[in-house]
Amino acid sequence: MADITLEGVGHSYDGGRTHALNPMTWTWSDGRAYALLGPSGCGKTTLLNIISGLITPSQGRVLLGGRDVTGLPPVARNIAQVFQFPVLYEEMSVYDNLAFPLRNRKYPKAEVDERVRKVARLLGLEEHLRRRSRRLDPGRQQIVSLGRGLVRSEVAAVLLDEPLTVIGPALKWTLRSKLKEIHRDTGHTLIYVTHDQTEALTFADEVVVLKDGAIVQSGEPAELFLSPAHEFVGHFIGSPGMNVLDAAVERGIVRVGSALVGRAVGDDGALPDGPVRLGVRPEFVRISPFPRSPGLRAGVTGVDRMGSYHLVHARAAGGDLVAKTDPGEHGTAEHLHFERAYLFRDQIRCGTLAALEGSGA
Repeated sequence: MADITLEGVGHSYDGGRTHALNPMTWTWSDGRAYALLGPSGCGKTTLLNIISGLITPSQGRVLLGGRDVTGLPPVARNIAQVFQFPVLYEEMSVYDNLAFPLRNRKYPKAEVDERVRKVARLLGLEEHLRRRSRRLDPGRQQIVSLGRGLVRSEVAAVLLDEPLTVIGPALKWTLRSKLKEIHRDTGHTLIYVTHDQTEALTFADEVVVLKDGAIVQSGEPAELFLSPAHEFVGHFIGSPGMNVLDAAVERGIVRVGSALVGRAVGDDGALPDGPVRLGVRPEFVRISPFPRSPGLRAGVTGVDRMGSYHLVHARAAGGDLVAKTDPGEHGTAEHLHFERAYLFRDQIRCGTLAALEGSGA
């Protein structure tokens, strides 16, 4: 096991006219569990296939433990990869499919049996070990594929490309927990590709958010939620995503339309005047019967009753917002108070919103 380092790695499928993956330098630290999160077409699978050796990057180098493996095939990298759909020998039994990667590398028979049965137990496959793989339903076949990727103890990393796509919702939660258990047991570096924020946030030590072939932010799940560094992160992570309003900074004061909503606090000193985007998560919007800074006047237009919480829709001068509240909290109030809000320029966070001086907030 070793660090995986990308040095200036980028890739183009059309000779450089466009990039599926923009040149990047990045290190995946040994033994950590990562989620690579982003929408379809953002470059997640391309990045994973470059790490595994299925794709040679158009530029840059891939280092495994400091060794340049850019030109080496997958078999020479000692990396296991699990794909979106099952990859099995259908006429083999489940046991033999799980054992195949070990037998192929001349593991002792006793160790093969021990590893196969341990992974089968963790993934709930014990009662299926003697069944032929083609007789399993697609979800169970994918669990066997997952087991094939996890069964080897000496791999440098395990790469998982949306491995739970064909697995039913009821089983997904269990399998995510099992993956975390296997990760604790083996200490493998895991890189888990997904477009599902729930999978990413519940599985990973660190979430790496990809957009348009570039990493826009990485961090622990709580960090991405509480402190988005990019407007896309605020939108993509959270359910519902971050509210965003067009605003402007004028002499340190943030305006939405004609309303003074708060004071601009720049991340790197005073924030210059000009347009900004104001972002506030629904969890940090409070509905109040009286004005509180930072915030603005708004009227409730509707309520979605979700059971343990309500989504309250409101209309303000700058547009529509959603507040996530406890049931019955909203009433008929006409003001929104922002407990935590962010300012963005060119999609990059440039500051936060604070109470106006003298507001008493």
